Amino acid sequence: MDSCTIIPTRPNELVAPVHDRMPVILPRELEAAWLDPELPRDHAIELLQPYDAASMTFSVASRLVNSVKNDSAELLVPDTLRRVA
Repeated sequence: MDSCTIIPTRPNELVAPVHDRMPVILPRELEAAWLDPELPRDHAIELLQPYDAASMTFSVASRLVNSVKNDSAELLVPDTLRRVA
């Protein structure tokens, strides 16, 4: 079975002004530990930390992302850069 789960955690200082939680993003050096079936539960929970804000960037998203009906590259263009017809 293929599956995917997004695990939320508290926001880092970059995300906090926008939302009260963020997805866990594992640093590459922790991926193998996370996928280890022998990883103790307590250690797995310790890995669920906010990602380092200094390793992230912020950009304005298009308001088009607010609807699942929209599915195009235009979602990546901030409203301030999109031409209005």
